[in-house]
Order: sequence, then structure tokens, then C-alpha cells
Amino acid sequence: MLFIVLVANWYGVKTGMLVGFAYGILQFLQEPYFLTLFQVCCDYVLAFAALGLAGLFRGKKNSLLTGYIAAVLARGVFHSIGGYLYWMDYMPENFPLALRNLYPIIYNYSYLLAEAAVTVLVIKIPAVEQALERVRKAAL
Repeated sequence: MLFIVLVANWYGVKTGMLVGFAYGILQFLQEPYFLTLFQVCCDYVLAFAALGLAGLFRGKKNSLLTGYIAAVLARGVFHSIGGYLYWMDYMPENFPLALRNLYPIIYNYSYLLAEAAVTVLVIKIPAVEQALERVRKAAL
């Protein structure tokens, strides 16, 4: 997710969403799972294009960090919508019934937020921050 967010942070929302869209299509081509066209859009196209929303924070203080967190949350929304519509049958039988309606949110954000936490820790390492800044300057 970080590389799509970096593009959005450096070049803006439009370019970031285009890169996310292309990445989503490539993901689908590599590991296609097709139930319906809308499911493909939720799980691949829209979810990864949403990472481009990080570009909304471009030029603001802590833009990479803020944009990354917002992008991860946006991606989770589309995966959760797909979860509600298509993947509820895969909910474990021992999952608490009181939380049944939260299952897609819990499932999707459990791995997205774990990855986000690790990525945030890594990008806050001073050497990584400096390296990303050098790459940003070279890219622009």
C-alpha cells in the first residue's frame, strides 16, 4: 500500500487513484476471484484506487502519515462492503453471533490496521524518512 500512497502524496489524488486502479487490475489478473462485476470492483478496483485518496493531504503537515492512514481506512471501507455483500458465508461458525454484523469490518481491518501499524513505524524511522524525502525530491 505504501508505494501507491507515496505516488498519491507526491503527484496528487488523480495520479494516485490511477496507480491504485492499475494495481487493483493487476491484482485481479494475478489472482482472479470473480463472483460478480460489483464484487470485483469492491475487492480490487475501488479498494486499491481508494489508496489514491492519500493525495488529498498532499502539501500538508505530516501529509504522508495522515494520507496513509486515511487511505488504509478508505480501502477497508470497500473491502468491508464486499464482505457484507459477498463473503458473509465464510464467517467462522464459532464467531460470536452478537458481532455477526461487524464480521466484515473486523476481518478486513484486522489485517489492514496491522499492516498499517508496521508501515507507520517503519516510515517514522529517521533514516527511512530521510530516504523517502530524497526519493520524493528526485521524483519531482
